[in-house]
Amino acid sequence: MSPAELDLVEGDRVEVTVGAPAHGGHCVARIGGEHGQVVFVRHALPGERVTAEITELHRGYLRADAVAVHHASPDRVTPPCPYARPGACGGCDLQHVSPAAQREWKTAVVRELLTRMGGLTDTLGVQVQPLPGGLLGWRTRIRYAVDAADRPGLLKHRSHEVVPIDRCRIAHPALQALDVTARTWPDVSAVEAVASTGGDVTVFARAGSAPVESMLDETHGGDRALLDGSAHVRELAAGREWDVPAEGFWQIHPAAADTLVAAVLELLEPRPGEVSWDLYGGAGLFAAALAERTGARTTVVESSAVGVSAARRNLADLHGVEVVAAKVDVALARRRVTGPVDLVVLDPPRAGAGGKVVRAVAAAGPRAVAYVACDPAALARDVKTFTGLGWRVAALRAYDCFPMTQHVECVALLVPPGR
Repeated sequence: MSPAELDLVEGDRVEVTVGAPAHGGHCVARIGGEHGQVVFVRHALPGERVTAEITELHRGYLRADAVAVHHASPDRVTPPCPYARPGACGGCDLQHVSPAAQREWKTAVVRELLTRMGGLTDTLGVQVQPLPGGLLGWRTRIRYAVDAADRPGLLKHRSHEVVPIDRCRIAHPALQALDVTARTWPDVSAVEAVASTGGDVTVFARAGSAPVESMLDETHGGDRALLDGSAHVRELAAGREWDVPAEGFWQIHPAAADTLVAAVLELLEPRPGEVSWDLYGGAGLFAAALAERTGARTTVVESSAVGVSAARRNLADLHGVEVVAAKVDVALARRRVTGPVDLVVLDPPRAGAGGKVVRAVAAAGPRAVAYVACDPAALARDVKTFTGLGWRVAALRAYDCFPMTQHVECVALLVPPGR
């Protein structure tokens, strides 16, 4: 039945039994039996009987929030944050889920996506592993939006509406100690804060529609003001100290960079003399680790000017490392990077690498590819392209780099036919 046939509108409430978790931080339920209308329900757990309030109507499915729980799962806990509830902050999807059950939730999602979308018949027993530290106080980079009353806060789920907060419980303690949420921000659209693994804390603001001249710093692009700290922060990872622009990309969990580098090295097993590519390389985290072990030509491809500058600065001491400023698909198509190559690290943005890049990488003939993915759905799509070319997934790792949220980081080892 369609939403129209059910005569439902936003705000209506239905009682449903909740099924399996799905990609996106919700569980799947149905109205009207096994083949009834699909409802994606947030703030619920598998097996629970809940009252769900409809938040969105789409052709073929509904979205809803669990506003009352009639039969609770044994894995349900009280969220430590008062804003982690229906109608409030949309940042944390799983605060109502126990720590172990959060990882089981994400494991189920990763396996389901790789099976259904990726076409794998064997997910190699992949299990989401925790990172050092707890579920709170880990987020080292945070962006507060500012509402029409100049109050800072975080956004509702699938909305631009700002929810003013006192502090974010998953933010790093150094960020929670700032006065950002205790004051108003006239003429500002957002306030961003960074607490680096090197001990630096930086705060900068982005201008609103009517910027205050005395506030803006033209050295930061004209729309950004450095309020506290330095424009560059120190990050510690892979046995090196990194100089990274505060607004540049870096893993937001303090333990994520080292964890992912260790996984890539374990899976690729780089050997002296092997040539490697670090595609979507950012500041060059994986390139440094590979170059130090191979001592051979290592190429970083990065399209962001901020990332290119950081990579060139941070990798200058390594012999044979080249940083190419280009989009990855363009660099491969126009032969800005050419084979032969032995090892490739693919660390694309959330949308994934895409078929054009996957086919070009496979055509270059590396002996192994380590695919680092922040979205398991994108990983599944690209895995299907690889396997369609005769490649196979030889190993899978998954890490809880984003506790309390639906997000998960995966690392897949892909090898060509015959290996």
